[in-house]
Amino acid sequence: MAIDFVALHEPLVEWVFDQTSQDAAEYVSITPFGELHNLTEEQSHRLLQTCKEWGLLSDHYATFGDPAANLTSRGLQWVQERRRRRADPQKRSATARKGLLIWMWEQKNEGVGHPLVEGVLRSPHSLHEGERLAPQEIDRASAYLKAKGLITGSGTGQSDGPVRAEITTEGMDCVEHYSGDISAYERRNAGGNTTWNIQQNSGNIANNSSGVTQNAVTQAEFDPAKILEAVSFLQQLTPALTPDAREQEELRSQVGDLHTAATDPAPDRGTVRRLADRLVSTLRSLVHSPDVQRLALDAVERGIQNM
Repeated sequence: MAIDFVALHEPLVEWVFDQTSQDAAEYVSITPFGELHNLTEEQSHRLLQTCKEWGLLSDHYATFGDPAANLTSRGLQWVQERRRRRADPQKRSATARKGLLIWMWEQKNEGVGHPLVEGVLRSPHSLHEGERLAPQEIDRASAYLKAKGLITGSGTGQSDGPVRAEITTEGMDCVEHYSGDISAYERRNAGGNTTWNIQQNSGNIANNSSGVTQNAVTQAEFDPAKILEAVSFLQQLTPALTPDAREQEELRSQVGDLHTAATDPAPDRGTVRRLADRLVSTLRSLVHSPDVQRLALDAVERGIQNM
């Protein structure tokens, strides 16, 4: 049976974290982890190599023969950030709502009418940062989706949301045109006042409108170092993002464009941000593994968080 090294790399990094005192100089044999997942010694070595390529683990302190690993500083930070996200109730709720809606869309397209909502707990869509969501979280998500008109169904006295449900046409639109992003779907027709964010202006702005808010924003000097860190990481990660050669080439091209813009002697903040946003869009469309996609998106988001 083929081994999914991409799927196993995150559990391995967390396992090493749990087995050590999180000291970068402390290493642990990963043979027990390999045995838990029916890996041969050679496969354990290959899995370790995958984590090394992504900068999460190292075998710097290991001895010959037995595959052993220690956390890198990047790996330690990655685990700590992942566990903070895993415990965040808002992020858990967002994952439950989006995951359930996409799962309901899949059930509809497979011809399953009014499936049991708790069936999502057997799918990857109920995983949040590698941890299975609780039935109560899925129940609250189903109640939310019904209140928003994205699913329909009936519940019981013991549930907040529908026990059996079906996605509505609005829910299908949300999945098909907004990738299940409920907030983006609701903003599609948002009206209200217009907000102008003016970064550079030396004269007056005349608008003659009571429905316009003007905000003059002064931004700190752009430092591209974080983007370049993300670029370096994505260059290593590209082979794991998609098996398709043409898609890999597209990713490399976009990463290269971002690198060129960020290393310009006078980098333009707007150009770098536009290229980064385009890369994020491509990652969302091409990468089908939620865990690997999250890893790549986290790298880009860290790079642009201060822009």
